[in-house]
Amino acid sequence: MSRKKTNSFGGLVYSTDPDFKIQEHDTAHQQTIEPAEQKLRIRLDTKHRAGKAVTLVTGFAGTDADLADLGKKLKSFCGSGGSVKDGEIIVQGDHREKLFQWLQKNGYKQSKKQ
Repeated sequence: MSRKKTNSFGGLVYSTDPDFKIQEHDTAHQQTIEPAEQKLRIRLDTKHRAGKAVTLVTGFAGTDADLADLGKKLKSFCGSGGSVKDGEIIVQGDHREKLFQWLQKNGYKQSKKQ
């Protein structure tokens, strides 16, 4: 699937309205909150994965770069593959207990297994 490219006007090509003004988007930078305040949820999922089990970590509040960094640390700790997309960290295999212990040790005190 390819993403369609949009111009800086959000896809607008032409407007016949003489009073039309392009609205500027206010892009506030999202801050990553402290690990102790993060409410992460760890769960096992097999839906739409041909019966293969993956561990999902959801609920991260912060920038995409910090989410990708956390995902990389978790995957390397488990010695497993996976990905980070749509605000979720996906780790291949059932690593719920291992991830929960790692998160607790690294300051994510409000993490829960489901």
